[in-house]
Amino acid sequence: MNVAAHLNPAVDSEAEALRIFGLQRAAHRQNPVPTLVDRRANLKRLERLLLDNQDAICEAISQDFGNRSHQETKLLELFLSVDGIRDGRKRLAKWMKPQNRSGSIWFFGARNSVIPQPKGVVGVVAPWNYPLFLVMGPVTSALAAGNRCMVKMAANSRNLCALLQRLVAQSFDERTLAVIPDVSGSVFSSMPFDHLIFTGSADTGRRVMRAAADNLTPVTLELGGKSPVIVAEDYDLKTAAARILQMKTVNAGQTCVAPDYLFIHESQLDAFVQHCRAIVPARYPSLLVNDYTSMIDQPSYERLMGYLDNAADKGAQIINLLPGSINDDTARKIAPVLVLNATDGMRLMQEEIFGPILPIRTYRTLDEVLGYINDRDHPLALYLFTNQHHVQDRVVSLTQSGGVGINDCGLHVAQHDLPFGGVGASGMGHYHGYEGFVEFSKLRPIFKQFSVPAFPLLYPPYGPLFERLIRMMLRR
Repeated sequence: MNVAAHLNPAVDSEAEALRIFGLQRAAHRQNPVPTLVDRRANLKRLERLLLDNQDAICEAISQDFGNRSHQETKLLELFLSVDGIRDGRKRLAKWMKPQNRSGSIWFFGARNSVIPQPKGVVGVVAPWNYPLFLVMGPVTSALAAGNRCMVKMAANSRNLCALLQRLVAQSFDERTLAVIPDVSGSVFSSMPFDHLIFTGSADTGRRVMRAAADNLTPVTLELGGKSPVIVAEDYDLKTAAARILQMKTVNAGQTCVAPDYLFIHESQLDAFVQHCRAIVPARYPSLLVNDYTSMIDQPSYERLMGYLDNAADKGAQIINLLPGSINDDTARKIAPVLVLNATDGMRLMQEEIFGPILPIRTYRTLDEVLGYINDRDHPLALYLFTNQHHVQDRVVSLTQSGGVGINDCGLHVAQHDLPFGGVGASGMGHYHGYEGFVEFSKLRPIFKQFSVPAFPLLYPPYGPLFERLIRMMLRR
């Protein structure tokens, strides 16, 4: 009997992770380039797993949150996951084809091509806020690219992790896909994967990247950040409020691309607030309706309440958008709130909020807004509400962000033919669709020489012929 393993289950988890990694690495070496048929079969198997276990998945996620409606999970996690799998399966044959590339005229007759090949074993580190979608998205891309996958889920997703571990084990050979419960993030990130993708906070992302560096493992990081919203003067305020509040209240704002703070022209603040006061109660009649999600855990709940206390102490006006109390300790629910007079000294303007709190700042000119955004870390998303094309072009040209949503929020993530990823402090690399396939592939360049090449004319010893040829090659 292994006494250390008996006393510390993490020892067993680490050993299990290393065992499965060894199996997957050996399987990759034995079959390094799975066929189109095999890859499509894996994607079909993944789709079937989700469709056949919808209710169990929804219930497990709700238990992990304390409360999240099954309808919200079906829309935001099951549908997007299944739709992404189907899109990948449909396009996979095209993605896998070798690409012919042009060559220099000085290599007349030679051929260039690029072939996408699997990298090997991919590690997926998933967060708790969309625990299904943010597993299935990377796994879909990795399996489409012909890789093997190991998944580490967040500690707050314990019920879903146990369910997915069982379902995946029933549907897949562990040499292809496995969910690893209880293994620590430091152990998992330190394993010599051929690629590692992490979704979570910037601080944890830095630790993951440092751990991966020891193995020179390439890393994709999806890190979030403070995503701004700009409402231009020309845009209909009621429509803007309806769309902004949808992404701010769904999953109770616990979304990496949720609007984090908003800029509204100073002349339109009061009207915007009035629209918000009308919209939210029509969707959520009270704080305790089942459709409204709880905070994931007590520390998260207390952190957000601390943000509100800190903002109020510093002079902010807190506007509760639901009738009744602003919070419920037992259900860990916080009502959607607007924070007016938000200043940089408040914690909610310094840290990613990840909750149903929307700070609002007013502006007079667009230059003020662009300067404020550009003085800060590049966000994962930037949202702009305007019908003026010159304003759209200006904002897109003069800012940087992982993605842009014009006249809506968050929906760019649901477009399978758009890459999803951050820039700078909000992440690196992309997945979804073709870019996900490429991210988890090695694009291998192949040069094929002509049977009677001209290049030997440039071999030593260098003489008059070489000089004439090199002058021709360097001629303007």
